[in-house]
Amino acid sequence: MKIGILGATGWIGSELLTQARARGYALAALVRDPSKLAGTELDVRAIDLDGALIAESFADLDVVICAVGGRAVLDGKSNHQLVPKTAAKLLALLPHTQVKRLLWVGGAGSLEVASGVSLVSTPEFPEEYKAEALAQGEALAIFQGYQGELNWTFVSPAAEIYPGDSQGDYRVGGDSFFTDEKGRSHISVTDYARAMLDELDSGKHPQQRISIAY
Repeated sequence: MKIGILGATGWIGSELLTQARARGYALAALVRDPSKLAGTELDVRAIDLDGALIAESFADLDVVICAVGGRAVLDGKSNHQLVPKTAAKLLALLPHTQVKRLLWVGGAGSLEVASGVSLVSTPEFPEEYKAEALAQGEALAIFQGYQGELNWTFVSPAAEIYPGDSQGDYRVGGDSFFTDEKGRSHISVTDYARAMLDELDSGKHPQQRISIAY
């Protein structure tokens, strides 16, 4: 089994890459700027999601983990629409390759704090993260409306995701926002990546959104 990590030089993508290498997976790093991984022994592939030859980047892969964030800058502005655009593109493209599974680095804003009420819609949600959260919500809607055969899992982190080592066991939830006993929703990027790769190994949640927090 060969795994492609799309966005492998980003904050979460690079942690996924590090942990996947430690687990001994066969890997390909799919990035916009291959020079960032120059000098490594990795299979590094330049990818242009709008390019005519995009399918060739996925030709020999079995699984894709997508860690494309909405903070990419285009023409001096944050390109949040990259997120739903990429979701739609991959769901349309990957069924025509040998890729059978897609795991998606999602967001917390679409988690429900009550029936039909998303976290991003609450007054307490930070304004500076709202556009990115809404874009991830659009991506989730695209996944949930998908009727094809590609096996996908959308993995939402806790409301707080931060640098740091493993802090022990994490919990796996679904669409509902949850917190620890102190009312905090948090996860280190190390444990989030570990949870993502554990899901890759187990395949327990096909065609579902899951959430990860302590």
